Amino acid sequence: MERIRSRDWYQTPEGEPRGYIRPHALRELWFHTGTACNLSCPFCLEGSAPGDDRLQIVRLADVEPFLREARELGVERISFTGGEPFLAKDLVRILLAASDIAPCLVLTNGTDALHARAQQLEPLRHSRHPVSFRVSIDYPDQETHDAGRGEGNFQNALDGLRILHAEGFHISIARQMQPDEDRDAVEAAYARLLQANGLPADTRLVAFPDFLPPGASADVPAVSQHCMTAFQTEESRRAFMCAFSKMVVKQHDRMRVYACTLVDDDAEYDLGGTLREAMEQQISMKHHRCFSCFRYGASCSEI
Repeated sequence: MERIRSRDWYQTPEGEPRGYIRPHALRELWFHTGTACNLSCPFCLEGSAPGDDRLQIVRLADVEPFLREARELGVERISFTGGEPFLAKDLVRILLAASDIAPCLVLTNGTDALHARAQQLEPLRHSRHPVSFRVSIDYPDQETHDAGRGEGNFQNALDGLRILHAEGFHISIARQMQPDEDRDAVEAAYARLLQANGLPADTRLVAFPDFLPPGASADVPAVSQHCMTAFQTEESRRAFMCAFSKMVVKQHDRMRVYACTLVDDDAEYDLGGTLREAMEQQISMKHHRCFSCFRYGASCSEI
């Protein structure tokens, strides 16, 4: 059932109809494990920090109903983001349950929280479906990375990558994208870094623009229905994350389904309490982060 939303959900400031995405399948389900993190990065799109509880840490009992529903809906991948997922005490139990259904992906900063629990990952090596890890290494040089993440965390993250790779898990890297970067040069620098640290030079890189902290507003063009038809095709619209994925969060002791991994700071993107309810609703391109998806093809997914 369509929820009652503001005029802003449907129209741009200029009065044009907003662009929108109509979901077509639940290929990927995301769980937000909570905004608590062992780091406090000023650029964090979630505003995560030690002890932060804007989004609460999830437990196995919280996610089980959604895992059952996802199985029934034919989900192809189950992914986890934070905060720092390794701060969730039930993470390994959750991953064991989720990997019985579909391949899993965990986003982590790869530092102390991961190192402290690395020995607990052994059962995941034998799960029905593989569990993969994406580690945040914002830049291929220590000084720039540590300026945002804190001194020593560049090496910590590389050590985390090595631990995961040595245990046989598939790894990838999340990096920050600069507007005028030379992509080939940046990727070559990462390849050299990885090779020098005994890691595969062809490790997948997933690049993200600056999404700004929660609640921020950005001076970006509004995405209208004309934009979505003149500059996008049916095929490209189906590639937007909100067309094939949803994210479950815990807030105020309730589990809620949001449109995608990038919009949990706007309650209008709360699509309900079940995955089926959420899949019935079209998604407005209202949020400023939607423009990043429109312009850059930004996506948290590895599908």
